[in-house]
Amino acid sequence: MSPNPRSAKAAASPNIAFIKYWGNIDQAIRLPANGSISMTLGGLETQVMVTFDPSLQADELDAQSAEVGSDPLTRISQHLDIVRDLAGISSHALVETQSNFPSGAGLASSAAVFAALTIAACEAAGLELDSIELSRLARRGSGSACRSIFGGFVEAFSGEEDNDAYAEVIALADHWRLVDLIAIVSREHKQIGSTAGHALASTSPLQAARVADAPRRLDVCRQSILGRNFPPLANIIEQDSNMMHSVMLTSTPPLLYLSPPSLAVMEAASSWRTAGLRVCYTVDAGPNVHCITHADDAEEILSRLRTVPGVEEIIQAPPGAAARVL
Repeated sequence: MSPNPRSAKAAASPNIAFIKYWGNIDQAIRLPANGSISMTLGGLETQVMVTFDPSLQADELDAQSAEVGSDPLTRISQHLDIVRDLAGISSHALVETQSNFPSGAGLASSAAVFAALTIAACEAAGLELDSIELSRLARRGSGSACRSIFGGFVEAFSGEEDNDAYAEVIALADHWRLVDLIAIVSREHKQIGSTAGHALASTSPLQAARVADAPRRLDVCRQSILGRNFPPLANIIEQDSNMMHSVMLTSTPPLLYLSPPSLAVMEAASSWRTAGLRVCYTVDAGPNVHCITHADDAEEILSRLRTVPGVEEIIQAPPGAAARVL
């Protein structure tokens, strides 16, 4: 490597999992216990600049508006170590991050950070990896980040070893006019992050049944997306979300991410679907509720969400684009 600093900047979007990844076979390399399917969220973005600088004595982090859970610098340095090993370089790096959406509240902020970090670091280090290799590498930083490498509707595979666990596109962003209306009921950073939560999944007596049933849920979700068939998609999205939170509630110690306003939005979304609107709910590891709806019903759902007690703000996100070098 030349003695001069080498920089690259990349952007990535968070994603909302329709079929959720929760729990790892191998915690150290974030090998997921089950596959997952998500939609990349357009309009929400994290940008990461990586500068490998031989003059630095250690990695440095400037996180302006993007957080990566507890002890973020250690986690980022560990990820950079993988890139440095692949590239055969030893320089430390300055990592600068910024996001335009709330972090640490169940909006897949770490997925966006590590997808962007992976692409920026590889570019700065002179590595030429294809999208599958980038997806696999991003997963090492955050399990859900493997999906944020891609745009549109994305499936991640669990695999039995590192090489098998990556994501690929099911359908492009323009395949289906869905919208994620994210009901923000809290902007507080969650007390227990996803990494710690994944480690607790196996302590729940319900996790084994949830994992065993995952292939069925994945198939229903995949076929619903490909066929643009909303009713079965809505049913499987809600069932999968409820199953994950059931595992959380029955872990040791239990994880309770849902708040009274969360439950109010969930109940409202289900009742609106019963009344004929195309909408369903899903909740990641946080209190904020993602209401998945069709673009033609989005304005009506948006209007109704504003009347639900406890909803502070609503963020709108259509299917988004793949992560990219800036």
